[in-house]
Amino acid sequence: MRLEFSEADERFRKEIAGWLENNLTGEFEQLKFRGGPGDEHMFPAERQAWEQKLAEGGWTCVGWPEVYGGRGCTIEQQVIFFEEYARAGAPGRVGHIGEGLAGPTIIAFGNDYHQQKYLPGILAGTELWCQGYSEPGAGSDLANVKTKARFDASAGKWLLNGQKVWTSLAHEADFCFVIARTDPDSVGHNGLGFFLVAMDQPGVDVRPIQQLTGTSEFNEVFFDDAQCDAQDIVGEPGQGWAVAMGLLGFERGVSTLGQQMQFQNELNDIVALAKENGAAEDPVIRQRIACAHADLKIMRYNAMRMLSGQDGSDGSLQKEALIYKLFWSNWHRDLGELAMDVMGPAHQVLAGKPYELTRLQSLFLFVRADTIYGGTNEIQRNIIAERGLGMPKEPRWPAK
Repeated sequence: MRLEFSEADERFRKEIAGWLENNLTGEFEQLKFRGGPGDEHMFPAERQAWEQKLAEGGWTCVGWPEVYGGRGCTIEQQVIFFEEYARAGAPGRVGHIGEGLAGPTIIAFGNDYHQQKYLPGILAGTELWCQGYSEPGAGSDLANVKTKARFDASAGKWLLNGQKVWTSLAHEADFCFVIARTDPDSVGHNGLGFFLVAMDQPGVDVRPIQQLTGTSEFNEVFFDDAQCDAQDIVGEPGQGWAVAMGLLGFERGVSTLGQQMQFQNELNDIVALAKENGAAEDPVIRQRIACAHADLKIMRYNAMRMLSGQDGSDGSLQKEALIYKLFWSNWHRDLGELAMDVMGPAHQVLAGKPYELTRLQSLFLFVRADTIYGGTNEIQRNIIAERGLGMPKEPRWPAK
C-alpha cells in the first residue's frame, strides 16, 4: 500500500493548490462547496463553465495517459489532486461520469474511432455523459436488462428501444453509454452490447424523477428507435457484459478518492456545527463524530490499498474493492443521521413547499438512496460472498 509522497509529488501538490487558489475566484467563488451529494441541482451552467475552466488549465482527466490528452498522473498524484480539490472547496464535477467512467472505458475497450470521436469533448469539458444501465426490472440485477438494440443494415444504424431509470444528469448529458440486448432471445450476461448514444435526437425522451428533496438530478430515459452509428458499439455484439464490468472497475477506482474528499467536507461541516450549537458537549455525539472520522480514514486506506494493486489498464481491481460500496454507502447514510442529530429536532420540520433545505438537510434525505443505487446492500453482500470469498452462489429461479 503506497501512502508516502515524493518531492515531485509535493511539487505537484503546490501546483494544483496554487491553480485552484488563483482560479476559484470571481464568478466561480459562489461554487465553493456546492454541487455535492444532494446538491447537484445547484449552479448547473456555472459548474459546466468551471469544467471548461479546469480543462483550460489542464486539470481534467489528470489520470488519463498523455497520449489521450491526460497528464498521465500516478496514483499518488491523483490522490493529491482530489485532496487539494476538496481542500479548496471546489464544486462537484458535472463531467465526472465522462471523465471517470466513459473515458477510461473507451480508452481500455474502444478503438481509434471511438477515442478520436469522444475523448476530446470529455477532455475539454464541453460534452457531458450519463449512464444507461439500470431499468425498472434490472436495477441491482443488471444482467436482466430488456432494452433491445437492432441493427438496421439498410441505414447502417443501431436502433435502440427500451427504458432506463435512475439516470443521473441525463437532462444535461450530451451522450449516454447504454447496455442493450443485441440478441433478443438471449438471457443473463449473454447477448449484450455496449452502445454510445447521442442524447439530442428524436428517439430519446428524458423525464425527470422528483425526489424527497424536491430536486430531480436523475431521470428515466425512454428510447424509441434511438439511433447510433454502426461503429458506436464498443466491442462486438455479445461482448457488452465484459465492457460493462470493466467500467464498474473504474467506478471502484481512483474516482472514489474524490468522493471521500467530499465526505470529509461534509464531516467538517457537521463538526463545525456541533461546536457552534453545543451538540459537541454531548458525549454520545462526540463518540459518533469520532467513529465517523475513524471510519473515513479506514475508507481512505482501503482505497489506497486497492488502487495500489491494479495497473490501471483495464479497470481491474483487487478483491478489497468488493467491500467498498457496502462500506461507504452505510457510512454515508449514518453520516446523514448524525447531521440531523447535531442540527436538532427543529430541523426535522419544514413549513411546506417550496422546501428551502440546508445542505445538511439535503444530505440526510439524499443518502437514503445510497444503500440502494449502484447495487443494494443485499447484492453487495452476495458479490463479496461469491466473488471475494468463493462461497456457493445464491440459488436462482430458472431463466424464462
